[in-house]
Amino acid sequence: MGDSVYKIIEVVGTSEKSWEDAAKAAVKVAGKSLKNIRVAEINKLDMKVEDGKVVAFRARVGLSFKYED
Repeated sequence: MGDSVYKIIEVVGTSEKSWEDAAKAAVKVAGKSLKNIRVAEINKLDMKVEDGKVVAFRARVGLSFKYED
């Protein structure tokens, strides 16, 4: 096994149900255009609030993927 190079990007997933669904959405959608995602790390969780009510959960997710030769 030789040396490897990885890129890390950050994406934000949203869900009306939960932070878990928001994080899963981030990985699922990013996976459509990124190959070889290796690690997903939740960096921050927050909520969108309107009129005093939570209307969306948001998960900021760091994704690392391997560069291919």
